[in-house]
Amino acid sequence: MMQRRAFFVFDLDGTIIDSRRDLAESANDMLETYGAGPLSIEAVTGMVGEGARVLVERALRTRGLDPAEPEALARFLASYDRRLLVHTRPYDGLPDVIRDAARRGVVAVLTNKPEAPARRILDAFALSGSIAWVVGGDSGFARKPDPSALVDLVARAETTAAKTMMVGDSPVDAETARRAGVTFCAALYGFGRATGGDIAVASAAELDAVIRTFTMAASAQG
Repeated sequence: MMQRRAFFVFDLDGTIIDSRRDLAESANDMLETYGAGPLSIEAVTGMVGEGARVLVERALRTRGLDPAEPEALARFLASYDRRLLVHTRPYDGLPDVIRDAARRGVVAVLTNKPEAPARRILDAFALSGSIAWVVGGDSGFARKPDPSALVDLVARAETTAAKTMMVGDSPVDAETARRAGVTFCAALYGFGRATGGDIAVASAAELDAVIRTFTMAASAQG
């Protein structure tokens, strides 16, 4: 099996893109259909990271509503589909970081967001050409922090866990990397409050430097 130089797996929300406002406004649209008042962007941001269904359940529960409301997820997703790219933008410098990582190794995106909107976002910011695979929360694997999707991606890339780095912003991402046995880089500029990273970065420039160093270390492994 060919051993690639390095493999970089990125989370999406809070790592590549700042999607807080569109997610919050979509959650508040959903809550409004039940007669509930809105939540702050900060409150909704704290609910992000384990997929749309969990976000919706948390928002409902916060407003004293039944988290199992049967139509709530569909209402949220319909609103989010309309708002997907209204305010969402990549973090400064991240598109260049992604493209540089793709030149140095292989890049994938692993997100708990459904795959279709994840791909729409990556297409919108001309990033899809740099990304070999996109795995979403509905792509047939258990959602993060279950490591099965990450383990599968490592196999697809024909590489090893030792040559793989996951970049994410949340404790969910950190746990996923730990379970898969790969290096975790915590994106402190994001909104997920990641802890326990092997490496931590506060900007795109710092992340680019880490990717360069990791690439050289992976190459040295042969």
